[in-house]
Amino acid sequence: MLAASYKIDFNEKKGFICDMDGVIYHGNRILPGVAEFIQWLHEEEKEYLFLTNNSGYTPRELNQKLARMGLDVPEEHFYTSALATAAFLKEQAPGCSVFAIGEAGLLNALYDAGLTMNDVNPDYVVVGEGRTYSLDTLTKATNLVMGGAKLIGANSDVSGPIENGIAPACRALIAPIEMATGKQAYFCGKPNPLMMRTGLRMLHCHSAEAVMVGDRMDTDVISGLESGMSTVLVLSGVSTRETLQTYAYRPSIVLDGVGDIPALAKATKEK
Repeated sequence: MLAASYKIDFNEKKGFICDMDGVIYHGNRILPGVAEFIQWLHEEEKEYLFLTNNSGYTPRELNQKLARMGLDVPEEHFYTSALATAAFLKEQAPGCSVFAIGEAGLLNALYDAGLTMNDVNPDYVVVGEGRTYSLDTLTKATNLVMGGAKLIGANSDVSGPIENGIAPACRALIAPIEMATGKQAYFCGKPNPLMMRTGLRMLHCHSAEAVMVGDRMDTDVISGLESGMSTVLVLSGVSTRETLQTYAYRPSIVLDGVGDIPALAKATKEK
């Protein structure tokens, strides 16, 4: 456990926004201390939200994924970059049409926001993670953007942790379209402050009362920092002690994993 310049009194915080990949699980493997952390959130009656940049899953699928790992987290405790993307497009251009590359999480969110699918002359090309990504869809998306469609990325993650290494994520998947067209994508997930503000609203918390917990300096920590929240970097995912040194900003505290949070809260109470 590596302490930063100051620690957080977790007992005083009302709300917790937590990343999922690399914080709660790697692929289908739950990480150590997670069950104890979720139990602590319930026992202490904390508001909490799992905020993930992975656009592939719906909240119900995330609920069921955690249930398979033995964790009971209701659907309303999840918010994804797919939902953030759909909310952004609904606000910007209600009823617009999109050509989407992604999984059920992204497609369902777009449909639920009243958007329609269009592979001829869409208003937007929207890219998320997904197994439907291929050279054919990439070529289609490239030519639609060249034809005037605006390019949207569900999130700006370059890679994400999986059970046996890393997988390319949305930023890496959208890069060929940007390079081929010369157009820059707009990303709706973390660290976009729009997603963080929505998360805080869902928690009914002011930023000073909330903590952002994540495994990435470039999305989780920066988004919490710029939203005025206390920040926890856990070393169970992407960032390491070495990568920490390459950034000009620091998290409030660095922990091995989320299981350290209940232990620190208990130790603070006993002082």
